[in-house]
Amino acid sequence: MAVIQWLATNFFGTPAILLGLIVLIGLLLQKKNSSQVISGTIKAIIGFLIISAGANIIVGALTVFEPLWKEVFNLQGETLSDFMGQDKFNGKFGSAVTLAMTLGFLINVLLARFTRFKYIYLTGHMMFWTTTIFAGIVVQTAGDVSFWKLVIFLSIIMGIYWTFQPALTQPIMRKIMGNDNIALGHTSASVALLGAWLGKILGNKENDSEKIKLPKGLEFLRDSNVITALTMGILFLVGAIIISFKNTPGAAELVASAGDQNFMIYSIIQSFTFAGGIAVVLMGVRMFIGEIVPAFNGIATKIVPGAKPALDCPVVFPFAPNAVVLGFLGGFIGALLWLIVIGNTVAYVFVPTMIVLFFHGATAGVFGNATGGVRGALLGGFITSTVVAWGQYITVKMLLPNTIPDTAMWAADSDMFVLGPIIRALAAVLF
Repeated sequence: MAVIQWLATNFFGTPAILLGLIVLIGLLLQKKNSSQVISGTIKAIIGFLIISAGANIIVGALTVFEPLWKEVFNLQGETLSDFMGQDKFNGKFGSAVTLAMTLGFLINVLLARFTRFKYIYLTGHMMFWTTTIFAGIVVQTAGDVSFWKLVIFLSIIMGIYWTFQPALTQPIMRKIMGNDNIALGHTSASVALLGAWLGKILGNKENDSEKIKLPKGLEFLRDSNVITALTMGILFLVGAIIISFKNTPGAAELVASAGDQNFMIYSIIQSFTFAGGIAVVLMGVRMFIGEIVPAFNGIATKIVPGAKPALDCPVVFPFAPNAVVLGFLGGFIGALLWLIVIGNTVAYVFVPTMIVLFFHGATAGVFGNATGGVRGALLGGFITSTVVAWGQYITVKMLLPNTIPDTAMWAADSDMFVLGPIIRALAAVLF
């Protein structure tokens, strides 16, 4: 019994080690050489551990951004505090998330093998974050759930989602790609479909975005790290300038938090810290996903020959690069609008995470352009900001306020916001 308890604590209870074991098994099944097995396993473990470091950096910047804009809007209400957070949540539930992600993938493979939906979802970082957010919602709803009940519930939900999400977007993907070779496997599916729908109704397909020439000065919009730092820098700076001229106790407390440093300089540094934290997390994600996806893919191709891979959203970007920029611009304009509207109506500070708005807005822009040209691309971006802004508010304040609201502010995506209430309803009934 003591041996079982030791294994449960040190292997199944340690997410990074469990992930390493999964990668190890996947690589061994593919008969990789010893160098590839050792390298892949270690890189997967290190990558997972880097995520927690990046998450803590992001939370530090958010604890400045949120009270800053609460003071700007004169908002009353609870500040982001007294929650578990991504680091502690990983420590307690990360093993369940990792195991559910793996079993959910196997369910996806089996559904692809025995149904007509021949799609294998291979966007690993989205697999991880979606499972994490849904786990946060379940724990918030049901309390201290048992390990295996959480794993089984999430595995089934994720396996179904990863199978049918690519199927729903495939009709538009055929128009964009010009063939049926690959599918979209990404949490922007909901806004991509909304963008295509709005483009069809309100757009003009003949006015294709690729017929126009965008100025070279907008090329920086294609770099998500740059636009994250730039946008958050502007928001921090504008907020700091307003605070500097306010004569209130809250403003004085914020200015004092900078110590001897000028408050505006301090605020700008926080914006770059936020962007740096996201870059750190993405580096960690890329490390472990770079190892686990080939392991998953190797298993899938042996079980489901000829299945279509469902891949990350940038696969559509080369087919309509102007729509990518237009989609992001539509999302950016919408994000600034909703920041003001939500702040002044429901007293919530919307964090316009540019990573999400860029990739989701760009994907919705490409889908919107496929059915409605330039207008469809812009509408796709705008509907993205609408779903993300209001979805973030509902998720942070109502669905997981005590578990991982920090993660929902920067790593939760469109499909998670759309499906979140359904996950909560199911958890309330089943747990």
